[in-house]
This record gives sequence, C-alpha cells and structure tokens, in this order.
Amino acid sequence: MIWKEKFHKSQHWGYCNNVAMLVGEDKPGIGGEPLPGQKLKPKYSVFPEGIGSDAPAWVAFDKQVLSFDAYFEEEVPDKNQELYRIRHCKIYFYLEDDTIQVIEPQVKNSGISQGTIVRRHRIPLPPPHEDQFYTIDHFNINIEVILYARRYKIIDCDQFTKNFLRKMGVRLNPPAGRPDDPYTKERQKILDSMKPLRPYERIDTLKQFLEHNGHILRFFCVWDDPESMFHDPRELVLRYYLSDDTIDIKEIIPVNSGRDVVPLFLRRDKLPKYAPTGLYQPGTITSRTVLNVFGKLVGNRSRYILDNRKTGAVHQEFYRDSDLKIGAVINVWGRKIMLCDCDEFTKEYYRTKYGIEDFTPVSYKAPPPPKPEKTFPPYTGFGSEEDSLCSCMGLLPKPPQKDFKKFMEKDRSGMESNILRFLAKLVTDSPIDTDRKFIISYFLSDDTISVFEHIQQNTGILGGKFLERGRIKKPGQELFKSEPSEYFKAQNLFVGARVCFHGHNFLLVDADEYTFNYMEKHANEFSVADVGVILKKLKDIAESRSREVRQVFASSDPEHSKVIEYDPFRNLIVSITDGAFSEHEIMTLGRYYSVKDEYEMDLHFLLSVAQEQLKKNSFENFEQLSAVLTYNDREKCGVLPHEMCRTICKSFKLPVADDDLQALLTMFEDDHKQVEYKKFVDGLNWRENQIPAFQTIKVPLKNEDDWSGQPPSLPVKGIKYLPLLDDLFGKEE
Repeated sequence: MIWKEKFHKSQHWGYCNNVAMLVGEDKPGIGGEPLPGQKLKPKYSVFPEGIGSDAPAWVAFDKQVLSFDAYFEEEVPDKNQELYRIRHCKIYFYLEDDTIQVIEPQVKNSGISQGTIVRRHRIPLPPPHEDQFYTIDHFNINIEVILYARRYKIIDCDQFTKNFLRKMGVRLNPPAGRPDDPYTKERQKILDSMKPLRPYERIDTLKQFLEHNGHILRFFCVWDDPESMFHDPRELVLRYYLSDDTIDIKEIIPVNSGRDVVPLFLRRDKLPKYAPTGLYQPGTITSRTVLNVFGKLVGNRSRYILDNRKTGAVHQEFYRDSDLKIGAVINVWGRKIMLCDCDEFTKEYYRTKYGIEDFTPVSYKAPPPPKPEKTFPPYTGFGSEEDSLCSCMGLLPKPPQKDFKKFMEKDRSGMESNILRFLAKLVTDSPIDTDRKFIISYFLSDDTISVFEHIQQNTGILGGKFLERGRIKKPGQELFKSEPSEYFKAQNLFVGARVCFHGHNFLLVDADEYTFNYMEKHANEFSVADVGVILKKLKDIAESRSREVRQVFASSDPEHSKVIEYDPFRNLIVSITDGAFSEHEIMTLGRYYSVKDEYEMDLHFLLSVAQEQLKKNSFENFEQLSAVLTYNDREKCGVLPHEMCRTICKSFKLPVADDDLQALLTMFEDDHKQVEYKKFVDGLNWRENQIPAFQTIKVPLKNEDDWSGQPPSLPVKGIKYLPLLDDLFGKEE
C-alpha cells in the first residue's frame, strides 16, 4: 500500500424507484483496482482512443438501428391440425439508447394478433443476470436470445447491421436457414388448389387514373325539350372525366325561369350510346363470364373456369372522348342533346390528340334583346342632384358615394395644400365694382370652390367671405333635367379665363406661385401650362413667317443682350397670335424661358430662417431624425447622398420649404457631393444651437399661405428669346 496514491472508494449502492439496490456493479474497488472476480469492460471498443467521434451516443447513433431477422416456436395444444407454430419476426436494436423492439409482420387471414410483440425499451438479461441489460455485445447471427422467457433464433440481418458489427470487431456467424410453418404451408396448398387454371382477366384502370386525374373536358350543350310548354331550349354543361370515362351534366337555370334548381341534370356515370334499352336482371351485366365445365354430370360437384371469349355476355357501348365534338348530337337516355361549344382546355386536348383545328361554335339561341336604357326622372329641386339620383337607383335610398381615393391623394399634407388660388375681378360696367378684388380658391380634393373678397378701406363694401365653399354649376344649364349637371373643374380656371359663378362674372387676372408650379408640374392635365402644347400651337401659327418673327424679336432688343422684358414679350406674342393665346399661356412661356435669379445664399441666414420655421411649428424631433440618418449610413462614414437626406426629411414632415431644404442640403455637401448629416441636424436644432434672426431679409420667401392676392409687378423680369426661337424654328444658320 506504500506505492499507492489513490485510496478513494467507488459508490456502489444507490436507489432506483425508491428501492435500495446495487447500481455500481461495473465500478472498481479502492483506488480504481478491480474487485476479486470482477471483469471490467473496456472503456473503448476495439478501436484505440482518439479514433471516432467523441459525441454522446444519442448524437453519434441518432436514427441508426440494427435489424435482425428471427423466429420463435409457439406451442398450439388445442388444435389437431398443428402442434406448434413458427412465427417470423424482426428484432430492432436502437444504438442511441440500447433499446430493443420486436415486431411481427402481418400475415393475411392468420387469425393472430400481430404487429408489435415487445414494445421498445431496454430488456434485462435472463436469470441469473436479470440486473443487467442486453447490449450490442449480446447479438450475432445464428444465435438464440431469450426475451422475457421467449426464445428467439436470429437467422440473419441486413447489410448495415453486418457492416456495423464488423466495425465493432464482432466475428459474424454464417446465416441460418429459415424454417417454414407446417400449418401455413398446408393452408397455402389449399389456396393454390382453389385458384383457376387460367388467370383472371386483369382490368387495369390505375394508369389512366394517374395520367388524367383532374382532367375534365367541358362542353356547352343545348336540349330542345319537345314536351316543354314554350319549347324553349335548355342550356346544359357536359363534363367528361378522362380519368374513368364518366360523364355528368349540369343544367344552367336562368334567373326567374320558374324551374326548380337541382344539383345535377345527370349524375356522374358512364353514358351508354343506345339507352334506354330496357332493364337487365341482376347479374346479367358483369365484367367477367364464368363457365360450369362439369355441370351436374359428375355427382353434385361443379367446376368453373373463366371464359375469355365472354360467351353470352351483354356488351354495352359507352360514349368516349372520340365521340364528342362540336355539332354532334348525343343520346342521353332518350334525350337528344347537341354539343355547341367547349372551353380552351378541351380545344387544346382535341388539337393535340386528334389534330382537330375547327372549333366553330354552333349558334343555338337568338341574341339577347338590347337592354332598355335606364331613364331617370328629372331633378325635383329638393336636395342635391346626386342625392336625388341615388333615390332612383334602388328601393333603399343610399347617400351618394364620394371619391375617397381622390380625397386622400389631394387633401392637404404638410407643405402641399392642393389648393389653386386665383386673383379675380368683376366684369361689370359699374364703377363701384370695378376695383373690387377677389381670391378664388379651388380645392382639388373635392372640386369645390370658395370666393373671398379682399378688404379695402373706405370703399363702403364689406369684404370677407363672398361665396360659401361648394361645387358650382356651369351657367346656361337647365335646372330640372334628367342628365347630371356639369360643374367647374380645375381645367376651367386659369389666368385670363372668364367664369360665371351664380350670375357674377369674374376675370382671373393672376395666380399664386403654388398654382403656377402645380399646373406646370401636372402639365398633362392643364394644357395652358404645357410648354410642349403651347410651342406646337405657336409654331403652327408663326412657322410661315419665321423670318419676320425673328426680326421683330431682334428689333425689341436694340442692345443685343438676348433678353427682353416681359411687357414687350407679351405684346409680341399677342401681335403674332392675334389674341389666340390666353394670359396663362403667355405667362407659361415667359416663366419657361425666363432668366433665373441667382442668389448668393448665406448659410447663417438660411439656418436662421429654417430654425424660425421649425420653432413656429414646434418641431423638436431632432434626435429621431439623427437616429434615422445614422441608421441609413450603413458604412458609418458620416455622409449620405443628397436625395436620401431629402427623402428622410420629407418623411419627418419637416416644416421647411422645399427650395430652402435643397439649398441647406447643398451647403452641407462635401467635395464628393455627399451631405454631412450630423452638421446638418446640429444646424437645424434650434434648442441647442439657436441662431439669432436677421433684421434684414435678403431674399423674399415664397409662401402660398402668405399670398396677399396682390398682382406682382411682372410675372418674370427678363426672358431669353433666342432659345424660344430655336425651339420654334430651329437654330439659325
């Protein structure tokens, strides 16, 4: 004991199901030495340590099962026909947890409850080793194992089991023979003697079902019922099922026809061609014919064989897909039905299989009479026209439907008001009303119009609301009529237009900047703001005298500055077109070819203006704005593209005009045209980095809400006429 270093004891006793028992039979004694007479199992298999997977068994051997073929003998004491019975079974050994399962395959008409004989679990060894369990070491070919006092003889195993056992170092025994059960062998002889000498005729319909399951030919048919009171044709739909050559027919019953609705006109079945032919006795129509060879000549014994020639069988001819085509008349149990048309799948089927190309439908009914035009009574004057019209559309009156989609698209959102404002004056001979000024607002969300009068001092006229907001009818329409009235649209309002609102004639003399920009942006809706249409119209008028037009424009520019003022430009256009152009069209041309004002914007001034706007609108979401910009900066370089920053600012509904926002983003760009968004957000943050407001306004801000309604001195300052002439007549050589 002097040389020993380990003196620990292994734990051999424990509890299993609250019962004290020996649980460490494989554990060594003191110091790890084996006890007297104890045989320790090797820790590893025949392979040395380090070879193979170190994963636990439930991972390394997951879904790996050893399969053994076996049988056992069972005594049968109560029958004279058999003394014992041999029952074949499968033994499955699950490697992941050393569990065993025994299953007996099902045998037809055995009379024995077969299936799982032993459910899957760990099986103990037979006495006197019942404290141990079966492992892989207890299995081999051509050996016997005892499972719960029943002796199983293993005769063979599958290839995977053989390979696994060889890798484990097990020497496999040669396979044993598979004995036959005497009683089963005797029963098989009896069954074989009962089979006819000639095999039964096999009718295979599985192939047709698998190839054409779900494939249906559909024909549109008509049946002219002669017994009907009014002899009206009855429309039918015939469906031919290619999977089993059956047919069903469904009737199309019109609305208010007076006929009862039934699920099917003909239930699904094979349709005989020559029906009805009378009733057959039961057993007359069969798929096979059986002959009695001996009859009653030899005692009372009979012998039957199958008649392959089907002597005396009743043959019925059924409709097939080759019998159905457009224009054919088929017999449906005595009713003559004509096939008039088919669907696209049916056409493609016949085109592919039979090469038929003519699918001209058969006309079987007169064209439907034209629907009578629905007439409505004239407007009564009570309520709106739309409300009165809805009361005539049905028994239950419903309120008129509003264009909700248009309302959501054109309603005010952020800096977009979607309101067109025009400055107007009255067209009248009265000197009192000549100087009155009105602001006409057109709301694009619901096509309504409101009119406000500009308040002027010492005129004796009370200004303010002149006309309540609402839709306005065009003049000259009859009041009590059936047709809906026409209302003023946005296209009817432009600078220079004359409109009549409830007997008051207005001349539109100007519009705000938002109106001009909106109409030019949606030039496809407003022809007076479409430069392409205006140029084409002007070209058609002045193309024949292009040289004269060039000389007139050149004479208006004596200093050869290539720029003329708006008034001379307007007078030239009016003289060239003889008044065919409206004021709005001339303004659109002038705005398009105008000299753009270039301001040298100051960064501090822009930031002070932007902070003032943000402060007025109580915008304080600078941390969220900075977080979103940082999130979109995937490369974490501190810069983002100009357009992406503008889109993010718009998503936060930043209350800053778009021109000012574009200028601010441009000033925070680096050399690569990327916006430094952190400096941009810090500059806008009026809470932490407030910039004092400037006393002098360098650039007049354009805001549609602050438009006073006063006409500007000139729509534009200067107009470059040479690009206009080049677009009209081409460049001069």
